[in-house]
Amino acid sequence: MSKTYSISELASEFDVTTRSIRFYEDQELLHPSRRGQTRIYSSKDRVRLKLTLRGKRLGFSLAEIRELFELWDETRSGSEKQLHLMLSKISERKAALEQQMKDIAIVQLELESAEIRCRQALEELNEKPPLTTKSPL
Repeated sequence: MSKTYSISELASEFDVTTRSIRFYEDQELLHPSRRGQTRIYSSKDRVRLKLTLRGKRLGFSLAEIRELFELWDETRSGSEKQLHLMLSKISERKAALEQQMKDIAIVQLELESAEIRCRQALEELNEKPPLTTKSPL
């Protein structure tokens, strides 16, 4: 008999909430069996949860992760399709990250420029003599 897991065991192992695990189940990423109201997760569910969390860290949507799982589950040939799809998704994600890095670099330059202008304006204000009002006495 293969090892099974409770929802709380998986939540503890992967440092996620039980609510998150139930959400992944609702999104058809996990397929636990049931014993009454109790969910029983298989080793396959554990691996799928691990891969789901890894995919999320890499920026994949749950729909993309589900699509990869469906290809894997489809047939033996699904693994080849899955690998081609995964390579495509990796390329898309890398391109998006490269664009984000370029955008961040532009924003950093704009912030540096704004900071320089603000500091110059402050210096100019500090160089001017303060306005004084003459005392009527």
